[in-house]
Amino acid sequence: MSDQNDRSADLWSGIDDLWTWVDGNRPLDGREDLLLRMLKLSEEVGEVAQAVIGVTGQNPRKGVTHTWDDVQGELCDVVITALIALRTLTPDTQQVFTRHLARVMERSLGPSAVVHPQDLPTPRGVGEVR
Repeated sequence: MSDQNDRSADLWSGIDDLWTWVDGNRPLDGREDLLLRMLKLSEEVGEVAQAVIGVTGQNPRKGVTHTWDDVQGELCDVVITALIALRTLTPDTQQVFTRHLARVMERSLGPSAVVHPQDLPTPRGVGEVR
């Protein structure tokens, strides 16, 4: 695998690369661009709803139009769009997300569910004088 393929496979590098591409191709600037980037998330959530309706055949005029794989893809689009929106608000996307995830996990699963970096054992050899 090349370095570019390794980079694109990494979640946070991929989000940075996509944000750079989106930011370089924006038709608007300033507050309008920021607001529309946040609204893009609603559009993607709507596509999840459309896929779920399509997979269950809830629209009698259309019947079954989607698969559960389509729903999975649309959910991935929601996550990617949300992370790009977060990256638009802060270059510290990974740190902001990780801190928030830890708070949600602790609140939902209890304090023992979260491993804080300061609580991890120090690997052998780190900080040792030889």
